[in-house]
Amino acid sequence: MGSQTGAALHKHTLLWFIVAMKCVSALGCGPHYEYAIEEFCLAKFRLDMQELDQRQWCSWEDTVEIYGDLTNCTYLVALKMECFWPNRLVDEFFIRVHKRYFHDCSLSGRLLRDPPNHILGPFIVVPILVTLLMTALVVWRSKRSEGIM
Repeated sequence: MGSQTGAALHKHTLLWFIVAMKCVSALGCGPHYEYAIEEFCLAKFRLDMQELDQRQWCSWEDTVEIYGDLTNCTYLVALKMECFWPNRLVDEFFIRVHKRYFHDCSLSGRLLRDPPNHILGPFIVVPILVTLLMTALVVWRSKRSEGIM
């Protein structure tokens, strides 16, 4: 019985030691990891985004490769520094990137703009014409009914 209790205690201690080591390695990715992704990954991302016209920043087709490179860079830096990925720092990093570069973009990733005039025109003109026609019809019917009674 004593050996079973000792073995269980040993396993329990070993488990806690492993958990503690993982936590320390995850916490150890603080400022050094953050500095590395800022210097290596974000610097390249900034240059790539500056090459694009700012109106193209919301076009997923134009930014998907650049964004993918940024994601892969943060992963590779985490791998080299033996950090978990994704982690809280990566989440905060991408939130900052989105606030800076994609704050005006729609959720669908497409740039919102007005439809062409040949599509927008009928949606404006038809209700106006129907309103005028209905008004004329009501006036005409009211004048016509006055003469009958």
